[in-house]
Amino acid sequence: MSDVINDLPFRLTKAQLRVLEDIDNNMESSKTMNRLLQGDVGSGKTIVAIISAYKAVKSGYQVAIMAPTAILASQHLESFTEVLDKYGIKCELLTSSVSKKNKDEILGKLQAGEIDILIGTHAILEDNVIFKNLGLVVTDEQHRFGVRQRSKISAKGNNPDVLVMTATPIPRTLALILYGDLDISVIDELPPNRKKIETYAVRENMTERVNNFVKKLIMEGRQAYIVCPLVEENEDIDANSVQELAEDYKNNVFKDFRVEYIHGKMRPKEKDEIMQKFKDGEIDILISTTVIEVGVNVPNASIMIVENSERFGLAQLHQLRGRVGRGNYQSYCILKYNGGSQVVRERMKIMQDTNNGFIIAEKDLELRGSGEFFGTRQHGIPEFKIANLFEDMPVLQTVQALAIKIISEDPELIKEKNRELKKVVDKKFGNRIEI
Repeated sequence: MSDVINDLPFRLTKAQLRVLEDIDNNMESSKTMNRLLQGDVGSGKTIVAIISAYKAVKSGYQVAIMAPTAILASQHLESFTEVLDKYGIKCELLTSSVSKKNKDEILGKLQAGEIDILIGTHAILEDNVIFKNLGLVVTDEQHRFGVRQRSKISAKGNNPDVLVMTATPIPRTLALILYGDLDISVIDELPPNRKKIETYAVRENMTERVNNFVKKLIMEGRQAYIVCPLVEENEDIDANSVQELAEDYKNNVFKDFRVEYIHGKMRPKEKDEIMQKFKDGEIDILISTTVIEVGVNVPNASIMIVENSERFGLAQLHQLRGRVGRGNYQSYCILKYNGGSQVVRERMKIMQDTNNGFIIAEKDLELRGSGEFFGTRQHGIPEFKIANLFEDMPVLQTVQALAIKIISEDPELIKEKNRELKKVVDKKFGNRIEI
């Protein structure tokens, strides 16, 4: 690893070097690596993945990099190629939009071992994607990929090392519950050249001033994100929608600028095309739902406006804020909110006071509880009937350690003392898990 680290045009942070040491030790060990890499937006997780991939390739293995969207996969291809090209490491991209002819060629080269690093979306999971010698799997934005998908890609190699990356700031306490099967590394410092994103929480009556500020920045050559909680107008919910706002902004407020909108109900190809145009500077203002929360790097975008920000979790607001501040320009995040309750004011103050995702995530968990932590309940986070995930963490950690001990001593729960436990597990989970 040291040769590629020394060749970089910038110095790695102490936190990055510490994480790389963890990964290096894992990869040298006879035991398979299963590691979660948590790092705030912009903390430099991608370069850690690139250096890890370099080590795997130099040790004679192939690497799979999985990203949740085609545009993010393309972005990774650029980053990996930029660093690794001079070492003769061959990177290739596989997404659903690759033509059949190109895909067949990629699959042939992959199976022959002529591709070192395959970067792609869910397309990598298809049965006809066969590696010659897969040794490392990196999944970016873990909560977009289920455990089953992670297992499927791992099955394409002989117990490959697994590195799971996420910019979603999950409190360490919660990460222990969610990712009990993974060792956890945290990049807890930002590179020294990152400018702090100035954050302001304002009431809706400041809209005109905010809009004038957006116009000023666009006239200076910058671009803007505007995020809404809804896709379309809903008479039952008092909140701005993407389509409603886009119409007003295109025809009235920002009629002199190039305004586009994007949301999760669009086809993936359509979303990718719009994001590409924004990245290429062909759109001045992009109005969106949280579909832009993950990943695309647009260094020229320097302002993020969040409409009805009281409707978003703090961790989610922090993720959205991380879409700006990725270039050399001073960046801003303006949180517009309705309602003046104590909790709303407290949450807005936290966002203004700190840019540290882990402090924000801990506070979010404390204020809202685990069930709403990700904004939805579908991520498999347990809703405890008695325990409070924030206050009772020492008990949960003790239980987790006991569970690991029981499974290591009696993986199939056949010992007399574990039979009642097996009955409970069977009753609760049925055939959904394998013991």
